[in-house]
Amino acid sequence: MVEINCKNLICPVCGEPLLQRGGSLACTVNHTYDIARQGYVNLLPVQQKHSLAPGDTAEMLAARRNFLNEGHYTQICNDVIAAIRRYSGDNPAIADIGCGEGYYTSHFLGEFPQSAVIGADISKAAVKMACSRTKSISWLVATASHLPVADNSTDAITAMFSLVCEEEFARILRPGGIVVEVTAGNNHLIELKQIIYDDVFEQHKRPKKPQGFLREISCELNSFKMTLDNAQLINLLNMTPHTLRVKPENRARFEATQSLRLTVEYYVRVLQK
Repeated sequence: MVEINCKNLICPVCGEPLLQRGGSLACTVNHTYDIARQGYVNLLPVQQKHSLAPGDTAEMLAARRNFLNEGHYTQICNDVIAAIRRYSGDNPAIADIGCGEGYYTSHFLGEFPQSAVIGADISKAAVKMACSRTKSISWLVATASHLPVADNSTDAITAMFSLVCEEEFARILRPGGIVVEVTAGNNHLIELKQIIYDDVFEQHKRPKKPQGFLREISCELNSFKMTLDNAQLINLLNMTPHTLRVKPENRARFEATQSLRLTVEYYVRVLQK
């Protein structure tokens, strides 16, 4: 039987604490959620879903796993780990919101093995895939706007190229807790965009000023170069939302590209409660 760390988990319906009862989690008023055989719990009520299968597709997730497992974004992961360690110490309670297939989440646990780590994503397919990385993380199907996590219970939230719900994140953070947010810079994958789009416009992607629930204490723009072969390029395209927008003729041109040197440019911003 899979054991779920319920320490900071709450019922998504009534907000009461969750406890494990055999193969399920249940609250004091008996809302019950089965633990899937893969090791995750679906804490996304029907009323919080906006489509039948929200989140990334299975094809996008498989491409992302293949790409990330090759280590192309290791530097991004290390930058986030350094920020967590700097502002949260050695054993923080971490919630990776929008965890996808679990690459970053599992690395966070690897660096902070004594920490309670939650990985949450709105895509059930993503969370199911993430379970294969480790059973030592509390894997949840949940939405970032209604997290089944207790107030003032989390030291560090990570948002890796994913949505930041500032008010909700502030709710679950302890005083002094942080959000480490990674977002694309102006020139992120610019060489890829120049192939797949007819026109590439100048963008200004510095993260917007916080709304007031959190304050910005750090924002760094980092970059590096990487050279990818054809198979790696196709995985990169297929793991991003660009794959849903590209014209067939531009996709064909991109898929014929045998090698490409790419710019990886990203902001690492730290917000604090």
